Amino acid sequence: MSGPVYVVGLISDTHGLLRPEIAGIFAGVDLIVHAGDVGGPAVLAALGRIAPVEAVWGNVDDRHDPALARERTVSIGGVTVHVSHGHELGSPTPELVLARYAADVVAFGHTHRAVILRRGERVAINPGAAGPRRFDLQPSVARLTVASGRAEVEIISLG
Repeated sequence: MSGPVYVVGLISDTHGLLRPEIAGIFAGVDLIVHAGDVGGPAVLAALGRIAPVEAVWGNVDDRHDPALARERTVSIGGVTVHVSHGHELGSPTPELVLARYAADVVAFGHTHRAVILRRGERVAINPGAAGPRRFDLQPSVARLTVASGRAEVEIISLG
């Protein structure tokens, strides 16, 4: 890879809990994108000490919180990233978010289930739930790496 490399930490469904290992996993990222169900300003403040944060509200958040938007689209390294919680679609799936939103990378949460779907040059990513363990699912986050206009995503399980 030539040229700059950008790394974005993707997180969702913290529900008020920011696990201590996230600081190490996200150390050095250029941006953190939170896909909703934040669970309070303390989570955003702690993430903001790691890197700049773009966050959206989920169905458990205060939608009047000025730090949270309904949806966001950011551009990084020539790649557009759209983030929304996903609850606006009912039961979001990677296929559904790719059909609804036009970005190169579409990030969502809500289901607590980590999933990556690549369709050509486009990617749908749910980083999973990083907060309290629920539904017998392993808590997780994701890292998005953008280089030469191409996005690669990996899921990272949390202990």
